[in-house]
Amino acid sequence: MIDVATLSVIRRWALREHLSLREIARRTGLSRNTIKKYLRTDTVEPRYAKRVSASKLDPFADKLAGWLKTETGKSRKQRRTVKQMHADLAALGYDGSYNRVAAFARVWQAKRQEAERTTGRGTFVPLTFGAGEAFQFDWSEDWAVIGGERTKLQVAHTKLSHSRAFIVRAYLLQTHEMLFDAHNHAFRVLGGVPRRGIYDNMKTAVDKVRRGKERDVNARFGAMVSHFLFEAEFCNPASGWEKGQVEKNVRDSRHRLWQPMPAFATLAALNDWLEGRCTALWREIDHGKLPGTVADAWMQERALLMPLPRPFDGFVEHTKRVSPTCLVTFERVRYSVPASYANRPVSLRVYAERIVVAAEGQLLCEHPRVIDRRHDSTGHTVYDWRHYLAVLQRKPGALRNGAPFVELPAAFRQLQAALLKQPGGDREMVEVLALVLHHDEQAVLTAVELALEAGVPTKMHVLNVLHRLLDSKAPPPPVTAPQALRLVREPLANVTRYDDLRASERKVRHAS
Repeated sequence: MIDVATLSVIRRWALREHLSLREIARRTGLSRNTIKKYLRTDTVEPRYAKRVSASKLDPFADKLAGWLKTETGKSRKQRRTVKQMHADLAALGYDGSYNRVAAFARVWQAKRQEAERTTGRGTFVPLTFGAGEAFQFDWSEDWAVIGGERTKLQVAHTKLSHSRAFIVRAYLLQTHEMLFDAHNHAFRVLGGVPRRGIYDNMKTAVDKVRRGKERDVNARFGAMVSHFLFEAEFCNPASGWEKGQVEKNVRDSRHRLWQPMPAFATLAALNDWLEGRCTALWREIDHGKLPGTVADAWMQERALLMPLPRPFDGFVEHTKRVSPTCLVTFERVRYSVPASYANRPVSLRVYAERIVVAAEGQLLCEHPRVIDRRHDSTGHTVYDWRHYLAVLQRKPGALRNGAPFVELPAAFRQLQAALLKQPGGDREMVEVLALVLHHDEQAVLTAVELALEAGVPTKMHVLNVLHRLLDSKAPPPPVTAPQALRLVREPLANVTRYDDLRASERKVRHAS
């Protein structure tokens, strides 16, 4: 290969000074065929063959390109990272570096973007929405300190497309019951329901994506849509720009809400703060296209929203069998059930914040929901000691070490400590606890506290105090006289009649 300077000299000698090929070959030491080749190409600089060097990635290039193409068709949250692809290639036998895989991905992505610009796929049409026409919904993942622990959250974003009013609410999971709860709170804060809702193809709403806009919608999601009377529309796969307003809201909320963010004791406290902060931001953010702030545009749009119906009963139902220990299990957490339903099937209704157990057309009990996401945990158990009273009457000895009775009220525990020191005290304590099945629990607890204050911690004294409390609170029963004994004419209060009777007695002579 010759350099640019040598090529310039050859061209000048041949084309300007008209030297022969023999003379040019003598001066440069090149063959006449080489000189003919460079003069025939009619170029001012030499062309070099592209260097091709072997790479360890070459046998896997087609596989990696196929993966990259597949990942672009997935939603942003479901795509594999380049590091994950490098690990998958290593499992197939690739022993090269991660940097080579990353460089290949960058080149492939650049070529794809260039092709999109050429075909026009990188251009978009601006959208506009009428007042009360639509809202957009999306999920995101963020972090917050709750109860002194840094916690990963699933955040629901709901935004009105016209006024751009938005509401953000955080959950620990991204499940159906959380989705339903997010809509209940969003419509409450926004003041009504628009005519349409725009979603991506999230699994909690779409069971299967079919051709075009056809979707197999989840049955429970369809029930919620029917309850709130709006039309659900779904974006094309990997087409987030079709709901670009809420996508932008996800990005903007990271510096408006989450960075930095104060610590909170509970998730409920965090959501209260988020709701107040979002409504405050409405008054601070200019709308951009309409005059005034987002709050000003929302005040006008709210009148065109459908009035809010009652909240959607957003539970997910599961059929469970109660264990012999009166427990049902959901997501590695066990909840107690009344003992009469042990070894029987029940219906478990899962809400965002509570668990409801139902059977035979009636609600049996309710517990606050516990979400335990620690993979190394053996689970958690939520007891209600009242559920075990029927078993306790048959097995009073279980009171001493029964796990459900660890959380008895303080007054019951003090009475138990006193009674267990006496023979038969465990059975007496069981009979005291059984009073809760027939009387108000607070009244029984008050009677136990009064018995302890009096220094007589016995079952009989508790019963006496309880009956006095109930008698003092109960009004006297009404007297219902028979029809024959009812007065036709009410007597009048006349005290002078007694004096008239005494005067008449003095005038009449009686036989002695």
